Amino acid sequence: MKVLISAYSCEPGRGSERGVGWNVAREVAKHHEVWVLTRPDESKEAIEAELAANPIPNLHFVYFTLPFWQDSMSWGQSGAMQIHYYLWQIQAYFVARRLHKEIGFDLTHHVTFVKYSAPSLLSLLPIPFVWGPVGGGESAPPKFWQDFSLRARLYEWARDFVRNVGQRDPLVGLTIRNSSIVRATTDDTAKRLYRMGATDVQIVPEVGLLDEEIEELNQSPLPSSQPVRFISMGRLLHWKGFHLGIRAFAEAKLPDAEFWVVGDGPELDNLKRLAAECGVAEQVKFWGRLPREETLERLGESHALVHPSLHDSGGWVCIEAMASGRPVICLDLGGPAIQVTEHTGFKIAAHDPDQSVRDMAAVMQKLAVNPELRVQMGKAGRQLVDENFSWTAVGKQLNEVYQSTSTKIPVAV
Repeated sequence: MKVLISAYSCEPGRGSERGVGWNVAREVAKHHEVWVLTRPDESKEAIEAELAANPIPNLHFVYFTLPFWQDSMSWGQSGAMQIHYYLWQIQAYFVARRLHKEIGFDLTHHVTFVKYSAPSLLSLLPIPFVWGPVGGGESAPPKFWQDFSLRARLYEWARDFVRNVGQRDPLVGLTIRNSSIVRATTDDTAKRLYRMGATDVQIVPEVGLLDEEIEELNQSPLPSSQPVRFISMGRLLHWKGFHLGIRAFAEAKLPDAEFWVVGDGPELDNLKRLAAECGVAEQVKFWGRLPREETLERLGESHALVHPSLHDSGGWVCIEAMASGRPVICLDLGGPAIQVTEHTGFKIAAHDPDQSVRDMAAVMQKLAVNPELRVQMGKAGRQLVDENFSWTAVGKQLNEVYQSTSTKIPVAV
């Protein structure tokens, strides 16, 4: 098949959305001939260097950006970049329409950004369109806002306002109606899509790991010596819930255990202060931001991942932890709730902060004294990732989606 992919964010050797764009395109190109729409300012140099070193004959890139706003990266991840992204999606339609006349695509697929509240006008082409998986419909439960600073609450309010505007955007509604398949990263996003008019939403995680990454993580044995170490990794943001992890560790009262925090961000000082107030400052170690190799080394020296995020669409660290054979403690929210199973970790209910902290503390106590359980869950986690979360597996799953979708042609509304 001739497949056109929209990947606003796309770069080899990267994680997050850039990695999603690149790896989806690369895996699809193993089965079909692929053209990718993306930006030149973010990653053209990296893409061309990778293709020169490792050619993929079936993979072609079409670079373009707004003629009046060419440097989208100069604004970082600010609201201005979101405006650039929206306008780029409109321009993508005209680029795609011209290409379709020349090439005659069998199917189009929007991959990145993974954002349900912004349109993809590739859906207007008279061929089947796959949207997503898209995310962003997750919200921190209201009772958890009590721990947020004013700045954090303003962030949540602004985020919710932007989403609500997007949900009412007629172009987003048009995207939904013209999608042959709508895919969402989480239950929360799926529910929003249904309310917006979607009739059938597949829930599919956006995350994946390269085969070589999985192999490397599989070779990380669980430490056999004391102390038992719990680890949290990621940017120290209010919605990542690291404060809940520290409170739970303190409540677990494990004098011989340690809690490691790898990452940096605006919540660092608050988290250090919280650890002192809870009486566990000597047991909580803040490593700061580390290179990926050193981060994985710290994971290899730990026994379980604590990831109490309040609204994650993805949750890459959960996949990495399970691939390395570490049990995961997460909240039963967002992407981690889709990825983690009862065999690979513990999904803690999120009714209110005190209840979640108590339940996480009980799980920490259980894991601390039960090495057999850690090993058992670790084996199940490795198997889960091998079978479901490698990019190779994702590519095969997408091939099946494309085959089943190729005969569905939506009627433009």
